[in-house]
Amino acid sequence: MIYSTRQRARSQFTSAILLLCLLRKSISKETSLTKLRISIVQYVNTAPLVWGFTHGPLVGKYDLSFTVPSESAEALRADKADIAIIPAIEYQRIAGLVVLPNLAIASKQQVRSLLLVAKKPIAEVHSIALDSSSRSSQALTRILCADAWRIAPRFFEQPPDFEEMLRHADAALLIGDPALRLAIALNGEAKREERGALVASASTSGPRGAGDLHIYDMVEEWQKSTALPAVLAVWAARADIVTQEVLQDFAVSRDFGLSHIAEISKLAEPQLKLPAATLASYLQRNIDYSLAEEKRRGL
Repeated sequence: MIYSTRQRARSQFTSAILLLCLLRKSISKETSLTKLRISIVQYVNTAPLVWGFTHGPLVGKYDLSFTVPSESAEALRADKADIAIIPAIEYQRIAGLVVLPNLAIASKQQVRSLLLVAKKPIAEVHSIALDSSSRSSQALTRILCADAWRIAPRFFEQPPDFEEMLRHADAALLIGDPALRLAIALNGEAKREERGALVASASTSGPRGAGDLHIYDMVEEWQKSTALPAVLAVWAARADIVTQEVLQDFAVSRDFGLSHIAEISKLAEPQLKLPAATLASYLQRNIDYSLAEEKRRGL
């Protein structure tokens, strides 16, 4: 009887151990199958960074969502994303983040997709409508106003409707694809003034009755003021989810995208209504996707 009881207890104990092992295997398998959530800004200049995730060897490995820069940062802050491409300024505002190394959206000279468009020379501007979708671009504008242009305009946010913004303000901050479309539309039409701004007739692409438009490339203005490149966005994540595999995947995705610029530009052509060759030139000449030492100093 004692033997039988001991045997039964040993059998139950062994069964419990086997069950625990099975549970551990199940939990481990479930965890390994859980996809990390990536929040992506839906602008054409982001496409090379994520092309490996959307069209290349990493398709399906991660859970992707697409939004505007400010919402991408909010997703990371609210734990709705594990990794996000965020405006550079947000890295300082969200605790516990790390920046994925050597990956960024940056520009050394002119970017063409970040413009301040004014109805008068910048020294005469008293109000600026800020595109509400990017806080980093807003911060850059405030810095340049205070440190480079020495003006103190009234700032307010508006949705990215260029003509509507200029109806309510002396100048409008445009970012991303809308700014790029305007820059390309004005190419060849604008003349450069003594202080470096481009001047073009509003009849080309602005609101009626606005007269001349004064266009300031914000990266060009930043470079004049600091002699440093501008880092516009970075990949950021919580430190505990950044593994060597994650770092390798993001580098692979970026490299895959850079080797498929022609394909990216061709696919973006009908959506943006811009020539593929022009888009390819923009992605290759105006945008830099690395985060080397000089750019870290700019950051």
